[in-house]
Amino acid sequence: MPRYLIERTFPDGLNLPMNDIGATALGGIIMRNAEKGVTWVQSFVSPDKSKSFCIYDAPSPEAIRSTAQKNSLPVDKITEVRVLDPYFYR
Repeated sequence: MPRYLIERTFPDGLNLPMNDIGATALGGIIMRNAEKGVTWVQSFVSPDKSKSFCIYDAPSPEAIRSTAQKNSLPVDKITEVRVLDPYFYR
């Protein structure tokens, strides 16, 4: 399955409560993603919480866009990526 880097901008900052409400919100995202075969692998957030960079496995960029819309998440850019492991080279 292809892997993608998704860039998102949150003009007001990404505000996700660190409690049961936040956990429930994330669980909903995971569930809606699964409906289209999309797997959220990992995310990185800028210190000011205005940008996120997310790693997803998905069948296509369109599947990512569709689930982002269902999850009310912005999508600035989707780039197909592959892992480059610095320890692979000897």
